[in-house]
Amino acid sequence: MSKLVISAIGPASSVQDGGRFGAQRYGLTPSGAMDRLGLAAANCLVGNNLFAPGIEIGPYGAAFTPREGAVRIGLSGAPRNADVSGRAVAWNTSVTIEAGDTLKLGMARGGSFSYLAIEGGIAGEPMFGSLAVNARAGLGSPYPRPLQAGDELQVAIASGAAELRIELPPPPNGPIRVVMGPQDDEFGDDDISLFLDSEWKISATSDRMGYRLEGLAIRHLHGHNIVSDGTVNGSIQVPGNGAPIVLMSDRGTSGGYPKIATVITADFGRFAQIPAGTAFRFKAVRMAEAQTEARKFAELLRTLPDRLRPIESFDLNIEALQDANVAGAAVSAVDARTWQIPSPADVLTQD
Repeated sequence: MSKLVISAIGPASSVQDGGRFGAQRYGLTPSGAMDRLGLAAANCLVGNNLFAPGIEIGPYGAAFTPREGAVRIGLSGAPRNADVSGRAVAWNTSVTIEAGDTLKLGMARGGSFSYLAIEGGIAGEPMFGSLAVNARAGLGSPYPRPLQAGDELQVAIASGAAELRIELPPPPNGPIRVVMGPQDDEFGDDDISLFLDSEWKISATSDRMGYRLEGLAIRHLHGHNIVSDGTVNGSIQVPGNGAPIVLMSDRGTSGGYPKIATVITADFGRFAQIPAGTAFRFKAVRMAEAQTEARKFAELLRTLPDRLRPIESFDLNIEALQDANVAGAAVSAVDARTWQIPSPADVLTQD
């Protein structure tokens, strides 16, 4: 075994996997990765099960140093600058980090969560079948809390396998798609139109339990209390202040606020990646479309191994490069004859 030491890391970073299932009826939240595609792609790069435990890294930078043996990792999710001891690392690729070298990751670009998967996974004691961290509930392993500088993860020594890259489709740029309900009848037509036609922003006070939305207030027809019922990832509750809350991976399993709509499964990860303060809109779709998109998303996950490609590398001969005329013929800025392309008329005149 080797150790992956966390040299530096920002908030909202934790060990996550596919989540814990089968006990929501007892109030046990599923947790798991906010962006399942990001986690699955990172794991795919290093040959793990798609939803094996990995490190979910929040918007800020991080640094990792292996001890006692090389470690092979995969990077996916929200892109960011990455280097190993000064050598740049491409995103959506695997890389082997030698013991003592440091992987440094910059700020996330165009998203909120990146994923670092380790070949062989992370050693820990499953809690209700999962290592996924839910800090509020004190669940997760090897640390039941967000990761901190100085933490050490027990991981496998790198196998020496060839490095890979993965070709992912670009995410859609359109509105976040929702299915209305189950309590959209608790809102008038004007307020449903307000929900669908307005621009919303995610509040900086949001977390893995819920994303608070900033925008115009939505009014209830019959008050903001209902008999508590079940929730799912993407349920959009509207509390008494009229500011919607989208329930995320660490949500409670039931709630007593009316739910105006639900983010569809295929768009949940894309929604989770929206940075705080970024404007977006919702779009209502029918259940049949939501189901079709869910099947497409499941097929994308199933076929991720087909998207793996070898990383083509080559040795650069510096001496040959210095001897080569890679710039072409020299030109003079004050002699137009050395850089202007003669017109057909000029050629005829010269002849």
